[in-house]
Amino acid sequence: MSRIKVFNLPDLAEGLTEGEVLDWLVKVGDTVELNQPIVEVETAKSAVELPAKWAGVVTRIYAEAGTVVEVGKPLFSIDTDPGAGPLPADPSEDAPSSDDLSAVEMARPEEPVEPGMIGGPAPGGRTAVLVGYGPRTTSAKRRPRIGTPEASRAAATPVPPAAATAGVSAVPATPAPELPAPAVAAPAARTGPVLAKPPVRKLARDLGVDLTTVNGTGPLGSVTREDVHQAAEGPAKPAAIVPAPAVAGFDAAREQRIPVKGVRKLTAENMVASAFTAPHVTEFLTVDVTRSMKTLEKIKTRREFAELRVSPLLLVAKAVLLAVKRHPMVNSTWSGATNEIVVKEYVNLGIAAATERGLIVPNIKDAGRLALPELAEALNALVRTAKSGKTPPADMSGGTLSITNVGVFGIDTGTPILPPGESAILAFGAIRPTPWVHKGKIKIRQVTTLGLSFDHRIIDGELGSKFLRDIGTFLEDPEGAMLSWT
Repeated sequence: MSRIKVFNLPDLAEGLTEGEVLDWLVKVGDTVELNQPIVEVETAKSAVELPAKWAGVVTRIYAEAGTVVEVGKPLFSIDTDPGAGPLPADPSEDAPSSDDLSAVEMARPEEPVEPGMIGGPAPGGRTAVLVGYGPRTTSAKRRPRIGTPEASRAAATPVPPAAATAGVSAVPATPAPELPAPAVAAPAARTGPVLAKPPVRKLARDLGVDLTTVNGTGPLGSVTREDVHQAAEGPAKPAAIVPAPAVAGFDAAREQRIPVKGVRKLTAENMVASAFTAPHVTEFLTVDVTRSMKTLEKIKTRREFAELRVSPLLLVAKAVLLAVKRHPMVNSTWSGATNEIVVKEYVNLGIAAATERGLIVPNIKDAGRLALPELAEALNALVRTAKSGKTPPADMSGGTLSITNVGVFGIDTGTPILPPGESAILAFGAIRPTPWVHKGKIKIRQVTTLGLSFDHRIIDGELGSKFLRDIGTFLEDPEGAMLSWT
């Protein structure tokens, strides 16, 4: 049995095909233990740390940080019996394959060539060439920008037609001597007849102007009275040379390209699929949550919540869970394969979370069965894990209903897109002090706006409105609702 064990990238979630190596937690030569984290990999679901399946010494790392590795391809290898002496020489261990050699050759051009230019790298590892021609052997050069000294020198350097056609650098000709900038060439004497009306000719004779030296600005080049007066006043002083303003560049030098991969790529694909599959409807409700804010202050003083972070999101989540019990059809999914509506008797409550790698929606499993302190703890744990970037794929699958808290960004509300497979998502907006009619008088109250998007194939206007109304009713008087609804 071989001492060297090769660890291949596993399928960390159903259907994944690749992962990006984010960071190596060990290096070649390190001694590792069983289940010790070795490498951090980002998949389309989340970032996870992969542990060692064997104890031993790391002998090889196959992919550097930043490399995308296909599922089933090797990540690292471990010598499981390092005390048995040196490893036998294995030519295949260090010898690169033909694919590796191709990659090396492609990665070492003689001169750097910009991606996408002739002779440069193209998508798929190919070399960008014109149809019918081979790879370009010379490096690509950007044409000098107009108005720069380089452009002036290039314009003054004639290129023989043959050399320009063949794409070969031409030998620059000796430049002609330049005139001083203020010098202005005198107009050449006119050799043909001068076009001018008789009054203009008389004016020229009176002022002593030779019409053959005047450049006419009238129709067909005829000399006008203004031309004669200008010639009589003498040659105009050369205008001061004003440098041309710098031309703003609108090219790759002022652009940033962000690869779409991992969580961001999957989120984009899911949002497009959802937006063009489920017919979305969004309704809004503005709610006086003054009593909810007072209830939160009471909750914070209770012993069960002493070490928990309690926010308005806790009461919104509870309101959603209780409203689902009154309207179970909201917690369902559309099955196109079987032409059925599948109503879920459990609520896996998703909470949208913004992370450095993109938006994720982990969910609290069977949230409807949790007491209020347990729900608060689950929300805290979900947020902590999401911020650390360690949310496991299992926590982001199987969601049935979601909440997105846009109020933390100071936003009043929104029209959220449904996560795939879910029939409703609630946007919770910012809570603001607002003039509000309360008991017949205008008072300053704590007010927020809710936005509910739902799948109109499953939820019609009546059901969506009743569900949203019940959420609002709970938030207007949470203590009364919890006593009467449960």
